[in-house]
Amino acid sequence: MNSAGILGKRPRGLEGTALIAYLAVVNSVSMAHFGYDQGVFSGALISADFIKLFPQTRKADISGITSSCFSLGAFFGCIASFTFGDRLGRKKTVWLGLSLNVMGAILQIAAFHLPQMIVGRIVNGFGMGVISSTCPVFMAETSPSRLRGKLVVLGSVCNTLGFCLANWINYGLYANNGPEQWRFPLGFQLVFPLIVSLFLPSVVESPRWLLLRNRQEDAVQSLARLHGKSHALDDRKLNDELSSISKSIQEGRKNRAPTLDVLLFRDSNQNMRRLLLSCGTQLMQQLTGVNAMGYYLPTLLIQSVGVSSAYARLLTAANATLYLGAALLCLALIDLVGRRKLLLYGSLATSCCYLIAAIILKEAANHPDNKRTLGAVTTSMFFLYYFTYGTSFAKVPWVFNSEITSLGWRARGAAAATATNWMGGFIVVQFTKTGVNNLGWGFYLLFSCFCFSFFPIVYLLYPETSRRTLEDMDEIFKERRGVFVFADRALTQRERPQAFIEAERRRIEAVSGSAGSAAQVTPGMLAV
Repeated sequence: MNSAGILGKRPRGLEGTALIAYLAVVNSVSMAHFGYDQGVFSGALISADFIKLFPQTRKADISGITSSCFSLGAFFGCIASFTFGDRLGRKKTVWLGLSLNVMGAILQIAAFHLPQMIVGRIVNGFGMGVISSTCPVFMAETSPSRLRGKLVVLGSVCNTLGFCLANWINYGLYANNGPEQWRFPLGFQLVFPLIVSLFLPSVVESPRWLLLRNRQEDAVQSLARLHGKSHALDDRKLNDELSSISKSIQEGRKNRAPTLDVLLFRDSNQNMRRLLLSCGTQLMQQLTGVNAMGYYLPTLLIQSVGVSSAYARLLTAANATLYLGAALLCLALIDLVGRRKLLLYGSLATSCCYLIAAIILKEAANHPDNKRTLGAVTTSMFFLYYFTYGTSFAKVPWVFNSEITSLGWRARGAAAATATNWMGGFIVVQFTKTGVNNLGWGFYLLFSCFCFSFFPIVYLLYPETSRRTLEDMDEIFKERRGVFVFADRALTQRERPQAFIEAERRRIEAVSGSAGSAAQVTPGMLAV
C-alpha cells in the first residue's frame, strides 16, 4: 500500500505554497517578536519617567539585572523546551510560548514596582526561550530543502526587523516625557503573539515529528499538504521523501544510545559532538557582543562617545535600519556563499571593527579636545560592526542549529543551543555596563579578541550544511568520524556531494525494496 492507501483521500486545508507561506509567517513573526524584545528595553533604560519610577536602575548592577533577567528567563524557557518539546510537538510548544509572552508583557505594562517589572521580564523571557528554540526547527522540518536556508534566515531577518522597529518606536517617543515613552513600546509586544495566534491553527504539525511519534497517517497527511495539489498521494516524490525520512528514523532508533553514552561521545550518530557544534555557534554569536550593543547602544553612545540622549536614540534607530539591510543581504548570500564562509568572514570583520573602535576610544580618552571627531569614527565602527555581524553571525547560527542535529535530538539540540545563546546573552548584558564603567576602551578590545578566536574554530571544526538535506547530516556524522573537517572537501564544499545523493538513494531503496521504483510506503514500514 502506498501513501494514498494510508490516507484514503486527500487531506483538506491549506496546501503547498500557501501552507508554507503560513508556516513562514508563524516563524517570521515569532522571530520578529524576539528581535523586538531585544531592542525595546534600551529605550526604557534612558527614559526619564522610567528612571524616576525605578530609581534603583541608576546603579549599573541593578540596571544590568533588570535588562539581563529577560535572557535568564529565556534560558530556562529553552531548558523547558528541551525537556517537553518532543512530547508536546512543535505547534503545542509554540502555543505555550505565546501564552507566556502575553502574561509577561501584561506584567511589564502594568508595573509600578521594580520586582513586578523583573518578574514580567522573566516570564516574557521564558516564553521567548520556548519560542526561539522551537520555531526555527518547526520551519526547517516543514520547508523544502531548496528553500530551507532562505526560510529560516527569513525568520532571522524578521528578528532584525523587530529590533529595528523597537528602536524607531523608542526614537519616535523620545519627546514624550510621560510614562507612554516606555509603557507603549513594552505594550506593543502584544501585537506579535496576536498575529501568530491567527495563523498557527491553520498550519500542519511537522511530518518528521509525527513519524517520530509513530503517527503515520497524520505524517502522510501533513507531508501531502506540504507538497500541495500538484502531487498525487501516490506521487513518487512524496513517497520517496517519506521513505527517506522513515529510514533515517529507523537507523536513528537502531543506533540510539543511552543519554549517558551520548554525553560521553559513545553513540554512532555523534549527537554530543553535533550538540556542541550547534551550541558553539550560539555562544560565538553572543561573544561577538551583539547584546551589549542591542541593550545598551544608546547608553554606550552617551557614555563612550558623548552624544545627547535624543541623538543617541536617533543613531540607534539608524543603525538598526542598516542592520536590517545587512540581514536582507544575508538572505541572498546564505545559500549562495554557504554557512562556513560567512562565519569565517564575520569573525575577522567584527574583530577589526572592535579593534579600531577600542583604539579610537583610547585616543579620545587621551585627547578630550578631539573627542567629537574621534567619537564620530567610533560610531561609524559600531555601524560597520552591525553590518558585518548582520551578514554573518546574526543569521547563520540559527540556520546551522536547525540543520546539524539528528531528528531524535533536533528539538532538544535546538533548545540546548538556544539556551546557550540566552545564557551567553545574560552574562554579556549583565556585565556590559559595569565593564564599560571600569575598563573603558579595553572592554571593546575584549570582544575583538573573542571574535578573532572564532576564525580557527570555524575553519577547523564546522562542516558546511548548505544544500544538504536534514538526513544528509546523519550521513556526515556516521561515516566521517574525525573531529577536524577542513581537509575533507565533501564536508566544506557548498554543493551537495554526490556521496550524499547516493546515500539518499540507498535509504529510499531500503524502504521500498525495489531500486529505481516508486517507494511504496506502508504503515508497517513507517512504524519504526
